[in-house]
Amino acid sequence: MSERRTGLFRTKSIEQSVQDTDEPDTKLKKNLGAWDLTVFGVAVAVGAGIFTLTARTAGNVAGPSVSLAFVFAAITCGLAALCYAEFASTVPVAGSAYTFSFATFGEFVAWIIGWDLVLEFALASAVVAKGWSLYLGEVLGTAAPVLSVGSVSIDWGALLIVVVLTVVLATGIKLSSRVSLVITAIKVAVVLLVVIVGAFYIKASNYSPYVPPSEPSDTGSGLTQSLFSAVTGAGGSTFGWYGVLAAASLVFFAFIGFDVVATTAEETKDPQRALPRGIIGSLIIVTVLYVAVTLVLTGMVKYTDLAGEDSTLATAFELNGITWAKNIISFGALAGLTTVVMVLMLGQTRVLFAMSRDGLAPRGLARTGSRGTPVRITVLVGVVVAVIATFFPIGTLEEMVNIGTLFAFVLVSIGVLVLRRTRPDLQRGFTVPLVPVVPILSVIACLWLMLNLSVETWIRFVVWMALGVVVYFTYSRRHSVLNDTARSSDVA
Repeated sequence: MSERRTGLFRTKSIEQSVQDTDEPDTKLKKNLGAWDLTVFGVAVAVGAGIFTLTARTAGNVAGPSVSLAFVFAAITCGLAALCYAEFASTVPVAGSAYTFSFATFGEFVAWIIGWDLVLEFALASAVVAKGWSLYLGEVLGTAAPVLSVGSVSIDWGALLIVVVLTVVLATGIKLSSRVSLVITAIKVAVVLLVVIVGAFYIKASNYSPYVPPSEPSDTGSGLTQSLFSAVTGAGGSTFGWYGVLAAASLVFFAFIGFDVVATTAEETKDPQRALPRGIIGSLIIVTVLYVAVTLVLTGMVKYTDLAGEDSTLATAFELNGITWAKNIISFGALAGLTTVVMVLMLGQTRVLFAMSRDGLAPRGLARTGSRGTPVRITVLVGVVVAVIATFFPIGTLEEMVNIGTLFAFVLVSIGVLVLRRTRPDLQRGFTVPLVPVVPILSVIACLWLMLNLSVETWIRFVVWMALGVVVYFTYSRRHSVLNDTARSSDVA
């Protein structure tokens, strides 16, 4: 099947996408196997959720039923993971959802999803870098590493980790994989310690009520209420079943990871086998760990003791007087969040690399040189993430990450159905079972979680997407490689 070369929905064939990976100046080295991919998936997921979201969400939104919220989020991710696995094994090219969309929906939609992924990975990297900074303060036994210069607060802890990881990523994918493996082993060991030690302090009474009665929320009106509440007039509340659903939308942030695995497709040996195993394997591992930790956490202390924005996993151990475990958890969190930032930044560089190679972003950024690593893009991403993490408060950045990710999941799930119809001849290393049921359920589940995000988040998302449309028509469409090809054909 050849590309459709004209109009907003001109597509780039799978064959051309694969062929482009052999260009000497923009060629990535194939160094990754299924184990490397699984480690990347676990590395990016285990950390942001377990160490920063579980306690806060339990105390402020869902109570003990936060474990059920994780299950709901995991089911949604599982459905989308199956779709990602089929796409990644069929189109083993850098760029993940961006590349998949280019082959199915065309250039304009591909640009939109690429622009969306830029939002997802950049903000996620910054959010987790700030979480890393908070834990650095705990390990050092001081306040958060923030320097105030007049009215400006400089988070030097977040700046430090971003700079160090930018250097690691620029050095090469194999080094990044080895660093990730070592640190992931440390943090998984810490998580298992939490489960084993914490289990001895569980009190059954802390689980009651499992779904606390709904309470009016002072942040559940106007722009801060969920879109679902705004549309249905249900009003704002925390806890209760609305709280469980809202929590699922929030803790979804913790599962962001397997889509990052898909961005490394071009650097994977035997991608048809390795990618599905890495994507699905990492999701299973982190789901088991998340549910175990949330059950232990909410069994150790009453959920009301976890209320507030400063609660972390270590809080439950501190309240039980287990000081030594609290210190180990803080160290494990510091190590864990390191790999989260690194792999998120890796995903950002690979998406932007694919967009640059297609001409939708400056093509000079896609050069890899002798290292086989897009150093220019890595440095650019490092600078952007450093600025966001150093100078901006976390605020509602987590929700912005979630809506961007869910939007990508929706398009990938629909894309599986489209590609099944348009290219039934393609060799697929993995196929989604029960098509079209699974992709449709994935779309519905993702849209449902999106509806439970705030109106404010939706408005910011729409504004970001609108800005992306402007950039496309003023720059990307004219500089697209497909546009150059179409012009050459017309001249000939």
